[in-house]
Amino acid sequence: MKRLLVAILSGFLAASAGAYPLDGYERTGIARLYAFNAAQDQLLGRGELKQGSLWPLNKVKLRLLNNPGLTLPEPDPTFSKQVRAMLGADAPAYGVAILDLSEPARPRYAEVNGTQPQQPGSVGKMMVLLGFFQALADAHPDLAKRQSILRDTIVTANEFIRKDSHKVPVYSVGDPKVARRPIQEGDRANLWTYLDWMASASSNAAGSMVLAQTLLLKHFGSAYPVSEQKAAAFLRDTPKEQLTKLFSDALVSPLKRNGLNPGKLQQGSFFTREGKNRVSSVGSVSTARELVRYCLRMEQGKLVDQWSSLEIKRLLYLTDVRIRYASSPALDNAAVYFKSGSLFGCQEEPGFNCQKFMGNRVNYMNSVAMVETAGSKPLHYIAAVLSNVLRKNSKDVHVAMAQSVHQLIQQAH
Repeated sequence: MKRLLVAILSGFLAASAGAYPLDGYERTGIARLYAFNAAQDQLLGRGELKQGSLWPLNKVKLRLLNNPGLTLPEPDPTFSKQVRAMLGADAPAYGVAILDLSEPARPRYAEVNGTQPQQPGSVGKMMVLLGFFQALADAHPDLAKRQSILRDTIVTANEFIRKDSHKVPVYSVGDPKVARRPIQEGDRANLWTYLDWMASASSNAAGSMVLAQTLLLKHFGSAYPVSEQKAAAFLRDTPKEQLTKLFSDALVSPLKRNGLNPGKLQQGSFFTREGKNRVSSVGSVSTARELVRYCLRMEQGKLVDQWSSLEIKRLLYLTDVRIRYASSPALDNAAVYFKSGSLFGCQEEPGFNCQKFMGNRVNYMNSVAMVETAGSKPLHYIAAVLSNVLRKNSKDVHVAMAQSVHQLIQQAH
């Protein structure tokens, strides 16, 4: 079985990104974890998994539970100057915030254009995670009930997925192979799987399905989950303005309740055309500083509650091939908790060949990475990098940035 899975997965892993610890299948029912876990030794040997991707559930912890009073320090002038020097002449095109927690008693913070706003892209799915877990906690305070709902509630993909080309791992234990394809209408999976598809494969279809379930949680409360017929009738028959108000309450209110600033960090729309047709957009924004504050509060167990904070962190933990910022070889042995988003656009320019991640009109690349290493001098830091560097491959720019940041943190300790 393991040999079969290695053959199946080797091509799949080369083009995807995955989250949640690999030993989490029994807890969550996320089927792709079963397949990846069975083949992890061989995949590690082939370089398709990194050593830092193999931490088990009990090693993925909230690191600041004993420091609930920590707030973001004032920027350290020397540290900030070092970060700015990395950026060179492109510094105005960046928003960077780095919180070094390697010595918890002496946190250091660097910032370059940390309040500069930028459209978050798929980084906005971090806000969807917060909104969903807040709605789940409000509807079901009992932790056992929440876990049961996540594992046992089966969701069928419907018209809210239209249209999305992002591919996700589709697998059932006993299948001869892992399929990698876009979510299709009629696909059935539990809530944990949709959360994983949204966070790991960054599927817009999964993101919109999770948002639809969040609206249902907000409306039906303790009666959730409801039948698919009842859910479909509510989403179909409720006037658009009422759904938009419910959406704002589901996504914006949790930011305020959890100590974050919606003016600096907010996901304001569905991720698919059908979702946007059903629910009006209210605007999306991100800043490097507020993204670091999100991660800081998560590490303190302050996103909803400790249980929710830990589950959000697990969903962000990379347990598959690494992409963009997270793919830097400098991070191979580190646990990386990651979300990325990009948007590029081009205009006519003599001699310029427009390519993916190399826009000359806009070239957004956003990366949020929490990095932890083991050993006698473990490192722990949070980095948010928002860039709009035109005409350069933003993927490569972020890989180089990750190596420079990691080396800077290493040298300091």
